Amino acid sequence: MEITHDLNQRKFYIVVDNLESHLEYVKTNNIFNLYHTFVPNELRGKGIAGKLVKAALNYAEENNLKIIPSCSYVADYFQRHKEYEKLLA
Repeated sequence: MEITHDLNQRKFYIVVDNLESHLEYVKTNNIFNLYHTFVPNELRGKGIAGKLVKAALNYAEENNLKIIPSCSYVADYFQRHKEYEKLLA
């Protein structure tokens, strides 16, 4: 599964079986507000949302950005993956 980062549309996304899953964000200065994760019903339970969040967190880490986890899924991801807590704004 290849995740694409679309800077213009401010999202990380992946297309599987012609269905798009995405994680949307707003970037202000060095703050990345991850506010919406969407995975179609047909693709849920395959770990796609987690892969999208991980891609966004890795991008943030590589670019010295801090995260605001406005999306409940992203907030839950931080609870399950304490190694990323250092990225929290």
